[in-house]
Amino acid sequence: MIQVNKISKSFGEVQAVKEVSLVAEDGKITALLGANGAGKTTSMRMIYALIKPETGLVTVDGINSTENPIAARAQMGVLPDARGLYKRLTARENMAYFGRLQGMNEADIKKRSDELIDRLGMEKFADRQTDGFSQGQRVKVAIARAIIHDPQNILLDEPTNGLDVMSTRAIRAFLKEEKARGKCVLFSSHVMQEVSAVCDEITVIDAGVVRATGTEAELLTMTGEDNLENAFVNLVTQGGAQ
Repeated sequence: MIQVNKISKSFGEVQAVKEVSLVAEDGKITALLGANGAGKTTSMRMIYALIKPETGLVTVDGINSTENPIAARAQMGVLPDARGLYKRLTARENMAYFGRLQGMNEADIKKRSDELIDRLGMEKFADRQTDGFSQGQRVKVAIARAIIHDPQNILLDEPTNGLDVMSTRAIRAFLKEEKARGKCVLFSSHVMQEVSAVCDEITVIDAGVVRATGTEAELLTMTGEDNLENAFVNLVTQGGAQ
């Protein structure tokens, strides 16, 4: 479970995030929904302890990520906005490297790698060097290596950005499987269809400020709209739920 309480971050005179709060529960998929430049990536980086918030608090399974970032990160698997695969390594070698960084032994790395290769449909390219991979292949490898240690909390920044339909569907199915296993899944997105298809809870962010939080049905009720896209536009243009 991830709890975020009024985190803020500025870069020079620009306040990118202003007192953002949200809760991502175990056994649920939670979305941070906003347009490009809304503050999603900065918020996610503070949540997974890459950058330190100027104000506020993030706890991951009860661990204060500011006071103990290493322990907090150990509870998370993170797909950042930059995928950054090691191009001269195969998909399997990328996973193994991250497994060793997480302190896993070789037998557990192999078992977990085989499981993820099967679940994410990577059999055809698991033993190829990642240089030249398609966008969908790169994302699958990046997700697999991020969660090689089977963390309780899975954080993904724009996981389906630029993917084709089949790759998008595969990622959706995988996230639903992780939810069914009781995992806490938090991802950022600007794609309404994506959020509508998989999310239990939605936090709408605009200009670094949370405009509304709730289920899709609750957001529709708040705004009087009949679809998520219109509800989002309503919340952003009207400055949030009243």
